[in-house]
Amino acid sequence: MTKIDLTIMKDRQERTLQRVREKQFIIPTLAQQKDPTLIPEDIKNRLKDIGLWDLHPLNLFRITWHNEPTAQGGGFGPVNYLEFPKELTGVNARIVALVGKWFPCGVHKVGAAFGCLAPRLVTGQFDPTTQKAVWPSTGNYCRGGAYDSYLLGCKSVAILPEGMSKERFEWLATVADEVIATPGTESNVKEIFDKCWELRRSGQDLMIFNQFEEFGNYLWHYLLTGSALEDVARAVMGPKDRMAGFASATGSAGTIAAGDYLKQIFPYSKIIASEAQQCPTLLDNGFGAHRIEGIGDKHVPWVHNVKNTDFVTAIDDQAVVNLARLFNEPAGREYLVQSGVDENLVKNLDLLGFSSVSNVLSAIKFAKYNELTENDVVLTVLTDSMELYGSRLQEMHDEFGEYSRDNAIADDARYLKGQATDYMQELGYKDRKRIHNLKYYTWVEQQGRTYEEIMAQWYDPDYWTEIQSQGPEIDALIEEFNHKAGVKL
Repeated sequence: MTKIDLTIMKDRQERTLQRVREKQFIIPTLAQQKDPTLIPEDIKNRLKDIGLWDLHPLNLFRITWHNEPTAQGGGFGPVNYLEFPKELTGVNARIVALVGKWFPCGVHKVGAAFGCLAPRLVTGQFDPTTQKAVWPSTGNYCRGGAYDSYLLGCKSVAILPEGMSKERFEWLATVADEVIATPGTESNVKEIFDKCWELRRSGQDLMIFNQFEEFGNYLWHYLLTGSALEDVARAVMGPKDRMAGFASATGSAGTIAAGDYLKQIFPYSKIIASEAQQCPTLLDNGFGAHRIEGIGDKHVPWVHNVKNTDFVTAIDDQAVVNLARLFNEPAGREYLVQSGVDENLVKNLDLLGFSSVSNVLSAIKFAKYNELTENDVVLTVLTDSMELYGSRLQEMHDEFGEYSRDNAIADDARYLKGQATDYMQELGYKDRKRIHNLKYYTWVEQQGRTYEEIMAQWYDPDYWTEIQSQGPEIDALIEEFNHKAGVKL
């Protein structure tokens, strides 16, 4: 009931194999994406002539946290991360974040989309010769899905709210076969689900890869993001240091699955779920609209292992947009350097997109609440960069004018050094169950999931570990599929 379905459909699989032979591509294994030293040397050599954003099938092998941080011809190396010191955050704890910019198309969601599409493709459940891949999203997931679909020879339909940044729509228009803008903005997830039901009833031959319920999303982040976070933790921690926690926006609950992995390695670490203060769904059964693009809300994702979540934080979207200006406007950067923040770090603050800023603020709140010390490490993820939000900076400039030193002083004092421990909760058993029960209204009443499975998610001790164990099985199917295809690069 809980596992990713790996049933092989032979007729469809054969048509898929023929498409692979025509397109001449090889599908990487999860193990290769986790550890690029397993990638054949001839593929690594060919990647030297390929850009990170190029629509080239070999870039499937760049769906990894280990890419060299360069836009053209890079190889592989250690996981990319930034550490945010006390001079910036105002807390003693060491806050360390994975950098998501150095994925193809600039977002780590390209990995989550691969985790959903690859098992369906190699088993023949998804037929790229007849079906369209539909990617419902609040922004980045449909980018990753459209990119993966293009590389894998599949037609794609990207769905995202009409209020998302224009950079997303402009890029999607060049890659996706169809782009559908649904009503609303970041928090209007139900409208996306409604569009999916409309497409199902349209009679078109398609498959909907709904990241909010696809366990391929959960598994990819559990295995790949989890192991990358472990690598970084071991790289930065000294003999007296502790891995205190992992903060992530809930979003589709893919990235936060890495916390399940970390807890198995560092049992005393905590998982901090983050959302917008203007739409405090987990924190207060609330609703609303907000401007933190990329985190989705007003429901609890089906793939969120709520029973393993320790804290919920809610972040003011005004803090996020103001800090985006502090981190990227010349006056803001100049002030940060003058206040003691390392200039090299300041130059890299454009690696934080809106949801990345929110994640860092959640880590700060967690550190303050728990009175963490310089021996405590809090991990988080920079899901995308300001490369996708340039238009938002221009909009703020047009509305509020030039960003001044006085603005920088105020934003630093209020939203960084002044970040408080309000709008957060340490979860007990009953608190977790309250949040888990919110799944019922979306998934059982509206989306066709069963009461028995929602109960199994809470009470069955094997529910989540069964999914976590499927990586090797999927990799074996990928290797068998590649062998049958017989593509020689």
